[in-house]
Amino acid sequence: METTDQNKPIPEQLLGKPFGERGLGLVQEELGRGPGPSRSELARRVCVRLDGRSPGGAYPFMSARVGLLRLHRAGLITLPEPRHRHGNGQPLRRARWASVAQNPVSVRADLVPGLLLERVSKPELSAVYNELMTHWHYLGYTALAGAQVRCLLGWREGWLGALSFGASAWSVAARAEFIGWPPAERQQRLHLILNHSRFLLVPWARSPNLASRALSGCAQRLPADFRVLYGYAPVLLETFVAQDRFAGAAYRAANGRCVGQTQGRGKKGPRHQAPCPRKTVWVYPLRPDFRAVLRRGEERA
Repeated sequence: METTDQNKPIPEQLLGKPFGERGLGLVQEELGRGPGPSRSELARRVCVRLDGRSPGGAYPFMSARVGLLRLHRAGLITLPEPRHRHGNGQPLRRARWASVAQNPVSVRADLVPGLLLERVSKPELSAVYNELMTHWHYLGYTALAGAQVRCLLGWREGWLGALSFGASAWSVAARAEFIGWPPAERQQRLHLILNHSRFLLVPWARSPNLASRALSGCAQRLPADFRVLYGYAPVLLETFVAQDRFAGAAYRAANGRCVGQTQGRGKKGPRHQAPCPRKTVWVYPLRPDFRAVLRRGEERA
């Protein structure tokens, strides 16, 4: 059964577009049109009404479905019952633990035999990713919405970790100051920043420099992966590091930069009032001229 939280405010953004009371009214209009639409059809209609095309030109139907589900759980709308048991109703695809060997590795990262990064592009790899995050990441597994890339870190004897990259936070003061970014430019080019949302090394991965090597490897391939999958190439990574748990050593070793702290307001911006722990903000450029691209859209090959 789906739970609701009726104290949540109306989100200011949906699908990267202004939402608020006007957007909520559009969703409620579509819900009231007969015959009652399925959840998938409603997501399609909302994408069109909000003109919520992705930077690559496609309508992000899955992101719309996730956004509508959040509105439903917040008590702002009432979605129709799911017609099929996928997405919200289907359990996570799990890997059998017999297939995820826990073989320790302790040599330096550049000496690990068969070290590789593999993009999660098949159901069996998604099952491994879900299982690793569920069992070994301190925040557990969380589904990503919208444009995203997930990777598995492995070696000759099995899997050593997992990483995921997706939509960036809407408003981060430290990031804006670092870029020199006025709000109007942020709205136009926010998709060119990726949030490094999950970074996991399993307990049996005891290899020096493995974390920074994995981060550097992902950074090299992410622009090309996103261009192929979504039609654009991001130029900057960001991540938020819990200070009571981590020091950002992997980012520091890979020449990332700590640019400040979050303000403890959560990911959704100034109206999201739920208190959150303050975290350090780290950024990692994916190309040297990232500021020019983010400020003026001056993308050069």
